[in-house]
Amino acid sequence: MHIEIVGVPADLGAGEQGAALGPQSLREAGLFSALLMAGHTVEDLGDVQVPTRDSCLTGDPRLRYLEPIRAVAMRVRDATAAVVARGHFPLVIGGDHSLSLGSIRGAAQRKRLGVIWIDAHGDFNTHESTLSGNIHGMPLASLVGLGETSLINLGSSNPSLIDPSHVVLFGVRALDPGETELLAHSEVTVLSMDAIRQRGVSWAITQAIQVASRDTDGIYVSIDLDGMDPEFAPGVTTPVSGGLTREDSLLACSLLGSYGRLVGMDLVELNPTTDVHRRTATLAVELARTLLGSSLASAREDGPLSATSTSP
Repeated sequence: MHIEIVGVPADLGAGEQGAALGPQSLREAGLFSALLMAGHTVEDLGDVQVPTRDSCLTGDPRLRYLEPIRAVAMRVRDATAAVVARGHFPLVIGGDHSLSLGSIRGAAQRKRLGVIWIDAHGDFNTHESTLSGNIHGMPLASLVGLGETSLINLGSSNPSLIDPSHVVLFGVRALDPGETELLAHSEVTVLSMDAIRQRGVSWAITQAIQVASRDTDGIYVSIDLDGMDPEFAPGVTTPVSGGLTREDSLLACSLLGSYGRLVGMDLVELNPTTDVHRRTATLAVELARTLLGSSLASAREDGPLSATSTSP
């Protein structure tokens, strides 16, 4: 597999700063070499341009930093679309989860996608339901066509929306009241941590794959590291107890990778300012290597190792 890494050092979508340091922390934790050692061709495209917080206006308190977030999402969309057009696999590293407004939209320009969204939160708010105004709590709703028009369209008159019946929320355990109502009236499949604990990770991932693969060209996996329990992943901006263990997370990634029809991946919300001895960054690299290593084995691709880096 030829993987192209796209960094998005952004935290404008979050209430707290720190996630902008995530891409560099993942690189320092050995992401590039781990993927290379797993047998992939790896190319690091560096980071998309992201403005600093002090150079931006907050704007509407229900849609904080809307305009700069839209601009970043459009750059991410174009970068991801170009990777997919080359027939390669985009690995988009962040950065807060608002970056997925662009990454998934870019991958969906050429493919009918299913989406597995691993997260403690629903990210299914709109500007009308949000309690915080933080846009990292809105990307999944926007991707299926709900909420602020400019986030849905990203400047396009014909945006590539995701069919909600092909979307799975995995590991969720902290929903706002408005999100609960919106999800109840959507076709999104919600596999909460309660359901996962009752039935097991293997069962839950099997269900997620069935939903996201039905009548689609492949699955895009978006992993928010706060989907893991803070005991194993303390380095996030919005930790929620009761999440996936390290073993659960690695099993989920192994099973997802073994499915063999993945078309892209986000790895987001690493906040090095709250990490402990790089525990979260190290786990994130393990997750990526496990998921993509299993995917390579499933595809039975052979060939020499190669690598290219254009990162700063």
